[in-house]
Amino acid sequence: MKPKVVVSLEQALSLPYATLRFAQLGWRVIRLEATPSGEGLPGDPNRYIGSRLAGDDADDRRSYFVAPNVGKEAIAIDLKRPHGQALLRRLLVALDVDVFCCNTLPRRYTQLGIDYESLSAARPGLIWAGISAQGPDVPDAPGYDPVIQAMAGVMELTGDPAGPPTLAGVPLIDLKAGDEVYAGVMRALVDRAETGQGQRIDVSMLQAAASWLITTLPLLDYGCEPYEVTRSGNEHRKFIPTNVYRTADGYIYVAIGSDGQWRKLTALPGFEGCANEVRLTNEGRHRERATIQADVAAAIGRWNTQDLAAALRAAGLPHAPINTIADVRTIPVLAARLTGTTRPGGAPVRLPPMAVDVGGARTSLHFPPRYGEHTRPVLREAGLADSEIDALYEAGLATGG
Repeated sequence: MKPKVVVSLEQALSLPYATLRFAQLGWRVIRLEATPSGEGLPGDPNRYIGSRLAGDDADDRRSYFVAPNVGKEAIAIDLKRPHGQALLRRLLVALDVDVFCCNTLPRRYTQLGIDYESLSAARPGLIWAGISAQGPDVPDAPGYDPVIQAMAGVMELTGDPAGPPTLAGVPLIDLKAGDEVYAGVMRALVDRAETGQGQRIDVSMLQAAASWLITTLPLLDYGCEPYEVTRSGNEHRKFIPTNVYRTADGYIYVAIGSDGQWRKLTALPGFEGCANEVRLTNEGRHRERATIQADVAAAIGRWNTQDLAAALRAAGLPHAPINTIADVRTIPVLAARLTGTTRPGGAPVRLPPMAVDVGGARTSLHFPPRYGEHTRPVLREAGLADSEIDALYEAGLATGG
């Protein structure tokens, strides 16, 4: 696929993650931010989250901002005024923009002149993608990942049964929404190649999150037991035994997903006492759920982690150590696929791998741009004379660079 051009009015994580995936494909991604309002720090608030970058006088590329924003350009335009909105439309045409993205409140689409109707009228064939908390049907609803985790039942399903609802350890909903933008844009590009028409894509974080309730929500219509749709700690709700177990020197996760795997487990030294006739089937193991967990835990507690992992591996049984994040990036199949960037001083920064290997993808991307770093060169590229650009800067319609 020929590289595309994306302009994205983005902040926080959900949309920057989506456009990162485009940048990794070699697409041109221009992140659009607001001009200073006089209240607070300019641009994306995430620019100022995390540890400071040594030697960066601007202090607008802190550690939390880096990973989802590598490989991009940055411009700053005032979209609250008609002249700024007209400037955006001019850029879409002059730069042959394929995709416009945003993750602001839907009620602001028309106010900022970024609604699909206005932009597609200026740039026919444009693919427009927006992320919001609950979609355009609820245009005023703000929403961050933790809020949507709570609303979509994810927190109700996460944590110890005797404890409070718990936030997932990664921002699942932000990343899910970003993935839906990525997939939606790809589908829209295929459609455009056939029809010549652009399209609008609305991603509701709530709806995207609820689509993942495939193992719980349908059970409500089957008269399920309460435990089937609430927190289960580290256990699987259906397959027994599946849990985190303490070894003699650490922890290990063991997942028994079939009766055949159960027979293999109970054939290992020290596990023979876990077996009985009732436990030969998963249904039977459910009936003895509490005692079976205790029996397996006792057996595992007599092993050290390395020896048990070797025995489970030899038996073909699913298991894993409980890795730290530092451990994860040393796993050989991942270490060879880590992406990266280079700090202005030359120090390398290792970043997560791409979700899927793609031939020709960019695994090393330039460091994130400063706020408005490319405003002036992008405006020049769009055909504006220096005198026009200077006038925009003087009027506060553009800044940076």
